[in-house]
Amino acid sequence: MAQFADDRIEAYVGPQELGAADDLESVVQDFIAGARTSLSIAVQELDSEPIAQAIIDASWRGLRVEVFLEQDYLRTPLPGSPPALPTPRDGESDDEALRRVQWVEDTTELATNRRILAALLRSDVQVRGDYNPKIFHQKFVLRDYDGKAAPTSALLSGSANFTQTDTHRNLNHLFVFRDADVCRQYLTEVEQLRRGRFGRELHGRRPGRTTWAGCP
Repeated sequence: MAQFADDRIEAYVGPQELGAADDLESVVQDFIAGARTSLSIAVQELDSEPIAQAIIDASWRGLRVEVFLEQDYLRTPLPGSPPALPTPRDGESDDEALRRVQWVEDTTELATNRRILAALLRSDVQVRGDYNPKIFHQKFVLRDYDGKAAPTSALLSGSANFTQTDTHRNLNHLFVFRDADVCRQYLTEVEQLRRGRFGRELHGRRPGRTTWAGCP
């Protein structure tokens, strides 16, 4: 971890499995564990059970927790119109095979994502899918900021999805910003997500620029 701008910016690089300095999964867990009042989490994909557990634990601590996810990592398209029916196993009727696929068995690569989704909902975490057919590529956590800064207010963002692949197999980075202005800008992003309206066209032609202690 490196610090900049009078320690208001923390930078992390991972994964350690590829020789980088930081365990990005633990960075996200610890950031979430440091929340005291609220968490607004927007991420393309969530299949890390340790990170999901940190989110669930926050809800059980009484925090207000909301999560925005890309639906493409939760939903399985059914091929064909009408969809092709599953092949029955030995001793199975056509109806039993269909009910197995619909209700019992999930052998897809999204099984963990959907199990995590169910666990979040059981623990009173408000989860929304993105409202946009284009790819939802957000990756941030806004902590303890509702328009007024608190000592624990901060913003985590970076290149890593909250997945085993991105935190343990692919080179990625994360930043933590401890600044009310950055939190305020991301609160605007959260409010847009709540309304189902987000994206580049809602912003100016150039991104805003902030400088702290000579660090742009």
